[in-house]
Amino acid sequence: MQAVFETVFDLVYLTCVIAIGILMIRSCAKERQFLLFGIMAVVPGLGDSFYLIPRAAALCTTGLESYTFQLGLGKLITSVTMTVFYVLLYHVWRLRYKVTGRRGLTFSVYLLAAVRIALCLMPQNQWFSPASSLSWGIFRNIPFALLGLIMILLFFKSARDSGDKSFCWMWLTIALSFAFYIPVVLFADAFPPAGMLMIPKTLAYVWTVLIGWKAMKEECR
Repeated sequence: MQAVFETVFDLVYLTCVIAIGILMIRSCAKERQFLLFGIMAVVPGLGDSFYLIPRAAALCTTGLESYTFQLGLGKLITSVTMTVFYVLLYHVWRLRYKVTGRRGLTFSVYLLAAVRIALCLMPQNQWFSPASSLSWGIFRNIPFALLGLIMILLFFKSARDSGDKSFCWMWLTIALSFAFYIPVVLFADAFPPAGMLMIPKTLAYVWTVLIGWKAMKEECR
């Protein structure tokens, strides 16, 4: 039952976010913020496919233990692409609210992203081992969480100050995404059912993409 549910859910998720991203790229290429938003939707969607497709295959066949390398590689790729997602989201924020300057902020965003990616690439993560390192799982997610916190604060303040109704809940989608993701990092290995929190985490990400899609439909007529 779990195999069927997860497989269907993951395929619907991947199809929807990648399709919406492509449509945004094609439909509103002249509006840079939505072009970037479309790329932002496609990149992690493709990245997640490297993990979710092998996981679906594993659940429907010989089990997760037989796909240790593929799943480890998928986790590594999706960790990098989700970092790229937030860097792109930062630039969506700059375009949408016509932000200029703020070099220190931009440097901080890129620094946190670079540190996160560098930590993800370290062999100590043991991506291809059945028992990955919990301590390195925490280390690599510290700059990621700080990057997410910056995005939450930026979108909350900018949407409130400008009265931007289309993006008024963007900060909440990011906050929910991290709220569901952090317990998975901390507890999923010792308590596997905690991994189910990735479902609402994924839904929060889909909500993020839909906010951009809806705003594009309203503003690019």
